[in-house]
Amino acid sequence: MGEMSEVGRLILLGAPLGNPADASARLREVLISADVVAAEDTRRLTRLARDLDLTVGGRIVSYFEGNEERRTPELVEAILGGYVVALVTDGGMPSVSDPGYRLVRATLDVGAPVTVAPGPSAVTTALAVSGLPCDRFCFEGFLPRTPGGRRSRLRALAAEERTLVFFEAPHRIGATLTDLADTFGADRPAALCRELTKTYEEVLRRPLGELARWATEGDPRGEITLVVAGAPVTAAERPDDDTLRAAVAEREAAGRSRRDAITDVATEYALRRRDVYTIVHR
Repeated sequence: MGEMSEVGRLILLGAPLGNPADASARLREVLISADVVAAEDTRRLTRLARDLDLTVGGRIVSYFEGNEERRTPELVEAILGGYVVALVTDGGMPSVSDPGYRLVRATLDVGAPVTVAPGPSAVTTALAVSGLPCDRFCFEGFLPRTPGGRRSRLRALAAEERTLVFFEAPHRIGATLTDLADTFGADRPAALCRELTKTYEEVLRRPLGELARWATEGDPRGEITLVVAGAPVTAAERPDDDTLRAAVAEREAAGRSRRDAITDVATEYALRRRDVYTIVHR
């Protein structure tokens, strides 16, 4: 243990998804200086520390789905005792489909501070590289594991107009994509992002039906993030011309080129790019 701080705190660490070079300077600093480092997988933390050529300065404890209920009070007690506790998961940000929410909530409930050392996120990384609209999206995490539960959830999401982001295990991705194609339509655009930032990173941008065939015929490996286009807006919901022009102007003001802004708006409202172009230049 290092010297106790006057006020303890919890620090959430955004860890690299796969490439250690993505580690921030602050992540390195906290791993060295924290009194306690709670890790989803202590072996992966040890490997990360070795890759970063640093020594974790505090006590390392495990904190994963199977023990977080029991370990949370211990960590909160350490924070109340004036110690700095850092929480790191296997990759990305704690609490986002990873352990962390329970500890954050318990720390806040006792009035102790919580802060973040931001880092990579599989959600935003996959969105950015997907080629699908990113201005409005919905993160769904892992779908239910049972076929019935998964299909029920997908039916509830079928009309969602925002871009959707899912996590999925490789041994379930074939069944999940098949259900997605059946529920959303085989032609719905999507991007399957596998092993992001790692040596064998792969991004497949194809309709759901093609991705389902690819997954069922092959043997996908590694961590998978799936990005699916939102439901197309029906003709009755088509915005008027002034609204479309304003939407393009808003994207241009945010830094998009006019060409890209027109493409984004056409995709969002399921319109032909040529039609939006004509409206903007009329």
